[in-house]
Amino acid sequence: MSRVAIAVVLVVFTWNSVRAADDPARLEWNVEGVTREALVYAPAAAKSTPSPVVFCFHGHGGRMKHAAATFAYHTHWPQAIAVYMQGLNTPGVLTDPEGKKPGWQKTFGDQGDRDLKFFDAVLATLKKDYKVDDTRVYATGHSNGGGFTYLLWAARGEVLAAVAPCAAAAKPEFKRHLKPKPVLHMAGENDPLVRFAWQQRTIDELRKINSCGEGQPCGEHGTLYPSPIGTPVVTYIHPGGHELPRNVPPVIVRFFQEHVRQPAPSS
Repeated sequence: MSRVAIAVVLVVFTWNSVRAADDPARLEWNVEGVTREALVYAPAAAKSTPSPVVFCFHGHGGRMKHAAATFAYHTHWPQAIAVYMQGLNTPGVLTDPEGKKPGWQKTFGDQGDRDLKFFDAVLATLKKDYKVDDTRVYATGHSNGGGFTYLLWAARGEVLAAVAPCAAAAKPEFKRHLKPKPVLHMAGENDPLVRFAWQQRTIDELRKINSCGEGQPCGEHGTLYPSPIGTPVVTYIHPGGHELPRNVPPVIVRFFQEHVRQPAPSS
């Protein structure tokens, strides 16, 4: 074998090794006797440098592996810890009423709050194993995962810097629990599953909660509703349906990078 050929083989081997090392790793947790799992990517620097965390939740019937490939936050923001959570079989509201597919609890107390407890367990592990920047913890999800993102905001909002639900609507009972927080909401105007009118009502409520002013164009498909208290609402409204447009994850990353959780006012 020539030196050139050997060099090519070594380069390919090294590149493949780096890629394998950079893939999210499957981890398990025991949450009240139930095995839960997630794919976790953590940059090497997270052991010594305060690092942001992005939690990602798939839609009903989804899988963490597909979420990692679709959202790919570990490639769009390699300096952040990315966590792709796996749901358990859950009865759906709009589909799968028998609960034969994985999903997330829909509201407070549903499924024994198993998914809120799962989130708590994962965040505790990350804080034990890495230097987590407590001011830069984010959550995003699609469809049922987006609905769970709204539930996280309502139930665990004190730990989140910003959220980005996609193709989802917040339940009415969340309203009084949602404290002002930067939010990016992605919706399809022709969504046949989570109707756009439902999502528009959510956006209208968010603007009130966040004390937002009138909208301003913000990139392709985007509108920024500025807030005098630093909690803007940003919408990404595309002409499609329930799908997640391929260019949305980078938009979400840029949004997250702009927002840091402010400390609670002292009493």
